[in-house]
Formats: sequence, structure tokens, C-alpha cells
Amino acid sequence: MVELLSPVGDFDCLKAAVQNGANAVYFGGQLFNARYSARNFDKDGIREAVNYAKSRNVKINFTLNILLKNNEFDDAIDVVKYIYELGVDAVIVDDLGFAKYIIDNFPGMEVHGSTQMTIHNLEGAIALKNLGYSRVVLARESTLSDIDYICRNANIDIEAFVHGALCISYSGQCLFSSAIGGRSGNRGRCAQPCRMYYNMLETSDNVSYKNIGKGFLISPRDLCGLDFIPDLIKAGVKSFKLEGRMKTPEYVATVTRIYRKYIDLALSDNDYIVDKNDLHDLMLAFNRGGFSKGCLGGDDNHDYVFEEKPSNQGLYIGNISKIDKKNGLISLKT
Repeated sequence: MVELLSPVGDFDCLKAAVQNGANAVYFGGQLFNARYSARNFDKDGIREAVNYAKSRNVKINFTLNILLKNNEFDDAIDVVKYIYELGVDAVIVDDLGFAKYIIDNFPGMEVHGSTQMTIHNLEGAIALKNLGYSRVVLARESTLSDIDYICRNANIDIEAFVHGALCISYSGQCLFSSAIGGRSGNRGRCAQPCRMYYNMLETSDNVSYKNIGKGFLISPRDLCGLDFIPDLIKAGVKSFKLEGRMKTPEYVATVTRIYRKYIDLALSDNDYIVDKNDLHDLMLAFNRGGFSKGCLGGDDNHDYVFEEKPSNQGLYIGNISKIDKKNGLISLKT
């Protein structure tokens, strides 16, 4: 079965995902996950979320996807014990030693190799298979041909991102945030320096510099992989992952609903055509100057970066021609 995996940052997002067709959801607790700034779930919230999802036949993937320090290991294992007793289906893990401990001591609970591990080739996928992992979450930097080759040869379930935020570096390998602000992306605290404003300087003598560009020069657009759903299904991808644990319930509902529609369409005998109205809805939900095909579109990514704005842009509907402050009205010229 092809799985649609939706992001959950709180209980409202969980309901939005489940009610709009997610087969599985992923979320984290208040410790040891790569979205430290997300709302996340406390212990009671985890129990409530698991019960809600399980009663609706939706699988739970729990994120424990940071690199652990020596003094954190026992506490992290306590979290695993708690979610294991609740019946969580899988844990998404970055730390290799932590993953091996879970595999050896918690039978029946799947361990998925996080995208933070940067598995992007066949040898990496086979290595995780041999260690006892049940699934590999491929690096977002994987091309369609990479994914196809790995799926056909690795003999392990493959999960691939199809929508949401991209990293300008390799996810899990970037030290930019640590270097400039002491906030490690590998510990869930990325400050997203790629979203900042930069000047591009040119020099021929390392003394004098000429400004040749400025803007949000390394801020990627979000990925939209609707065009690639049939090819990814044909390749053998088992789980289609949507990014967005820090997004709103409205975002989760919209993106889940639309990807549910197109996964089902790709599995049917009908012609696969993406409706422009659905792309419009995705743009309304969140976009950074339109969407990118990311690495799914190949290595020549001229649409990858949007230099003008690093955050949600909305859609252009016209210019404001008049403001009536007294009555709270504006006039638009389209």
C-alpha cells in the first residue's frame, strides 16, 4: 500500500491530517526531536494523539531524530518505553547507536532512518537494512533517478518527501546555524540562516570588494512534487511525506487533501492531470515565491531559490488604489 504521511505539530493538526486522508502521521514530544520550536506534545498529549489516530486506523510515526549526548541516552530510552507501551508504530531516528538499541530491545516497533541521516544512495539504504531498520527516509537532495534506483535494489521500504520546505544544504549535514549562532540544526534548533538577507561581493585582490547582488540569496522555495507522484509510485516509494510540523492546521488540511487526491488518481486508471485550482490552493496555503521541483526535477535547479522574500508570500490579486480608513475599506485595481 502507498502511504500518505502528514506532519502534526499539535492536536488540531492531527485532526486536520486524519480527516483529510492521511494514512499515517508523524510528530514529536517535547524532547529529542528535530523541531524544537514546534508546539509538540506532552506525555498526556501523546497518549491522546495515539488513541485518536489508532481508533481511525492511522499509523503513528514518532520523531526522536536528533543526535543524542551521553547524558541524554537514558531519558531518550524512557521516552521510547512510554511510546512503545502506547503502541506507536514507528520511531524516526537520526542517532545510529540509539537506533540500534531500539532495534535490539523493542521488538515490533519499526525504526525509520531519518532524512537527517542523509541517505542518498543504494549503499546507504542497504547499510540501514542490514542494521535492522524497517524504512529509509531519503535525503531531500535525492533526484528521481536516485530514488528509482534505490527503490528497485535496496529491499527496504523507502519514504520520500514530496511537499514542503527545502534545505539549501544537505539536511543533517549543515553546520551553518551552529557556526553563526550556536544553534545546531542537528539538535532541532536550526536558526535558518539560509532565510536571511545577504550581499554578494566580488573581489579580485581580496582588498577591494564590489557588490554584485543582494537579497535572500540562498533561501529555497518550497518543494511541490505533484508532477512526480506517478513516477514515484512506479519506482516503488512506499510513503509520501509532507513537510510542515510547524505549520497551521489549515495548511495540514489543504496539503493532505490535495496529495490524497493525486495519490489516489495516480493509482487509478484515469489520466493523471494536475488541476490548476489545486496548485492555487497549495499556493494559498503557503508558498515562497511559487514552488520548486527541488531535486526531483534533476540537478539543474533554476527554480530552487527565491531571492525576494524568505517567508509566505500569498498570491497577487491586485494593487491597492484607495484606502478608506474611516470605514475600514480598500479599493483594488486588478
